[in-house]
Amino acid sequence: MLVSTCRRTKPQFRLLRRNHSTLISRDELVSKNRTVNALVSLTSESSFSHHQDVSLPLHGVTVAVKDNICTSGLPTTCSSEMLEGFYSPLDATVVELLQRAGAHIIGKANCDEFGMGSLNVHSSHGPVINPHQHPTSSAPWESRERRSAGGSSGGSAAAVSASLAHVAIGTDTGGSVRLPASYCGTVGFKPSYGLLSRWGVISYADSLDCVGLLGRNVDYALRTFDVLSQYDSKDPSAARPETRRRASEACKEHVSQLGLDNTLQKLKVGIPQEYFPSELDKSILNPFRRTVDFLKSLGASIIPVNMPSTPYALSAYYVIASAEASSNLARYDGIQYGLRVEPPPGTDLTKTSNVYAHSRSQGFGSEVKKRILLGTYALTADAFDNYFLQAQRLRQLVRQDFDNVFRMPNPLRSTHQHQPDEQGVDILLHSSAIRTAPPLASASPSSDSEDSLSSYVQDVLTVPASLAGVPAASVPAGLADDGWPVGVSVVSQWGFDKLVLDIARAIE
Repeated sequence: MLVSTCRRTKPQFRLLRRNHSTLISRDELVSKNRTVNALVSLTSESSFSHHQDVSLPLHGVTVAVKDNICTSGLPTTCSSEMLEGFYSPLDATVVELLQRAGAHIIGKANCDEFGMGSLNVHSSHGPVINPHQHPTSSAPWESRERRSAGGSSGGSAAAVSASLAHVAIGTDTGGSVRLPASYCGTVGFKPSYGLLSRWGVISYADSLDCVGLLGRNVDYALRTFDVLSQYDSKDPSAARPETRRRASEACKEHVSQLGLDNTLQKLKVGIPQEYFPSELDKSILNPFRRTVDFLKSLGASIIPVNMPSTPYALSAYYVIASAEASSNLARYDGIQYGLRVEPPPGTDLTKTSNVYAHSRSQGFGSEVKKRILLGTYALTADAFDNYFLQAQRLRQLVRQDFDNVFRMPNPLRSTHQHQPDEQGVDILLHSSAIRTAPPLASASPSSDSEDSLSSYVQDVLTVPASLAGVPAASVPAGLADDGWPVGVSVVSQWGFDKLVLDIARAIE
């Protein structure tokens, strides 16, 4: 692969970088985590000195697991009072696979409550503080400027960025892995929908949720992806073995035709014109332009493309995700699952709403309650056609945009359904976020900005790939004018995950 001879200088973050073969001690982990709040529970002291088979593919790799992914040995709370102190009786499939591969799980990572948020401030454990420090700052690292780590997998991204772990697994519903990766200056990868098992992942929106990976570099993400990308019969949304095989063969053949070993001259890179909205901070465009110029210098063709349904993707996403969340979170009623709050004396217990209301009102945070209400309304008889069905139609248009722009056919469809244009592109390239990490003061739930729509617009560039279910990776592209990390996203056709990671490695 060309990447071995075409590496660019990485942005220098003022953090301790350790030898990758060395496991961080538990005391050091606790000390560093105190100023980041990335991890909300840690494995026992004895497991930190546990030695495993050196022949295993992830031997010596430390991993943080997002708090909405079930682990039997650590609490799984989804950063919510509703599940405070909950221990799952089983491990999620991805956790089992990590352990079998020799990975060293260090603890559970902070997140927005039930994965709902873009700034990791909606957590019962408190906000995650971005580990990055401005290059010109002379303040001690513990006194650095406090900015958001992004969400909802902010704890996972911060754990990697702060060198607490080599890899972290999170969930990506509308950009919850790629956005914090951009803010924290790490690699964030959302695989094709259905490739990584969701069994044991506490659901937010079933048709959108993906287990995603955050790593110190692309190689860590690739190694972990190879371990986790296995068919799981327990996951009803898992891509079938024959589909995986067809996609893998198509990807290998296409990469071979591109001849990426020595040049990028056959690679066609699409720049979506709709991915430059008015909300995009112009100060982050310089790193993006440098990345485009770099690929162009290696021979890649840069082609402007149009994806006309993109402006409607964010609205469709919030309707669909909230509707599915209202259904998924209905189980937390204080009777079968979740926090139990006894109704006050004299309450009419013949009405079930009186029994549920107190537990759900206290157990859920404001953001979760807001999305449950929105989703419940979207599913009512009066609003179903105008909101939920319209959002699903828009989702289909977004999927068609991706199929139309790539020159590789979608392995999920028959070749008769889609004949790709040979003038199409191999990958799409765009900024991962509309800005750098916002200050925590302005991102706080108690701030005035919470009443606006600004926090929801953070996902505007990441949501389309989630609606379409295609693979996307955010790669550090340097620092913006304000000295904070900027990420660029590489997106490709469903099942072409290895192509995404190959190009991500070249950019890295």
